[in-house]
Amino acid sequence: MSTSNPLLSELPHREIPGTYGPAFFGPIKDRYDYFYCQGREEFFKSRIQKYDSTVFRTNMPPGPFISSNSKVIAVLDAVSFPILFNTDKVEKKDVFVGTYMPHLDFYGGYRPLAYLDPSEPQHKALKSFLFALFTSLHRKFIPNFQSCLFELFTNLENEISEKNIADFNTNSESISFDFVFNMFTERYPSESPIGSSGPEIAKRWVTLQLAPIGTLGNKYIPSFIDDLLVHTVQLPFFLVKSDYEKLYHAFYALASSVLDQAEKVGIRRGEACHNLVFISAFNSFGGMMVLFPTLIKWVAYGGEDLHRRLAEEIRAIVKTSGVSFIGLEKMALTKSVVYETLRIEPPVPYQYGRAKEDLVINSHDASFVIKKGEMIFGYQPLATKDPKVFVNPNEFVADRFVGEEGEKLKKYVYWSNGRETDDPTPDDKQCPGKDLVILWCRLLLVEFFLRYDTFTAESGENTGFGPPVKITSLRKAN
Repeated sequence: MSTSNPLLSELPHREIPGTYGPAFFGPIKDRYDYFYCQGREEFFKSRIQKYDSTVFRTNMPPGPFISSNSKVIAVLDAVSFPILFNTDKVEKKDVFVGTYMPHLDFYGGYRPLAYLDPSEPQHKALKSFLFALFTSLHRKFIPNFQSCLFELFTNLENEISEKNIADFNTNSESISFDFVFNMFTERYPSESPIGSSGPEIAKRWVTLQLAPIGTLGNKYIPSFIDDLLVHTVQLPFFLVKSDYEKLYHAFYALASSVLDQAEKVGIRRGEACHNLVFISAFNSFGGMMVLFPTLIKWVAYGGEDLHRRLAEEIRAIVKTSGVSFIGLEKMALTKSVVYETLRIEPPVPYQYGRAKEDLVINSHDASFVIKKGEMIFGYQPLATKDPKVFVNPNEFVADRFVGEEGEKLKKYVYWSNGRETDDPTPDDKQCPGKDLVILWCRLLLVEFFLRYDTFTAESGENTGFGPPVKITSLRKAN
């Protein structure tokens, strides 16, 4: 058995509490609780209270029609959650979105990197290729993103001037797709058949893949109709086939130098292109689509005092170091705001993995045995708001990660499928673009507060594609 014998552990051994309920009906009941009766936060919190444990058995959507097995062991604290990062003990094959996998037609018949376990040879080849690609492009990241941000801010100002309010999400999605597309092709979508429809095409493609773990979110549709429509069969690829073909053919035609690099290291051109579409439209654009409005929402909540402190730090450092990698690294408060956003509202809330062997995990209070083959599930927003690690865990504390004590907390930020203090490698499942995501978020704040002193915004509930954010005022810097 992996790790120590639970009987020898310093923590008391507990049987994992919880129940899956009767076959077929148990998963459906849990699904209704999760989506319609309790909501996801209360679903988990009520069971933590019921079992007096942050580790327990439950079912996770979508359930019996789409998943062959919905049974999971939930790990919901900062101590137990990292078992999902240990790929020596946990298999990550085909669990990227949950207990099911979308049809391979969505990916041209290939299993993308995100669905591969590190034990599979193609995983190392594809991830190593990505590292090399990012290294070759690193000089373009800052200037190219700055150009896109200039367009974003101009569009926001024009909308506010015309309508007294600006839709941050729509404008952010537009420049995000442009940036990602240009990063790999050196062209803009307007120079391809995609045109201005890139964000909507990508969103439709992603939505169909994720539909079984979401809802239509329409208050006018009865829950049983919503459940029937999205949780009984996977939505078919043909609904977005023409959309996906536009993406694929655009990248195949315009990213030829990137695909040439892939072929040189032994990756088939078609497979490389399908992975490039996935990395661009799902990982990169999809992540920006969620994270950028989330970041702006929390910074808006911080009010004028936070805005003043950010502006002072950013402007002072840019004056001496410019907008550079070195300068960005010096901005302690700016970095902390990004980490705190990723902690309090991580863009990807779920993690899954299947135990490769019998193993023992610990929570704060007890040790538990997980059997080989059992599915482990982590709901990240509870793990990164663990009250035994973070003071005032549900409060956005902008400078939480500033200073020596703040640096110690970074290891409990898990958004990248790993600890923030770890660096991704070809042999793990940590996000290969982890450092780029942090860079883009910092750049967004830097360019924003070089241009503006303060702003106000309204925000709604996160729809799965980030919280809807409306900018209501922008006060330019003098």
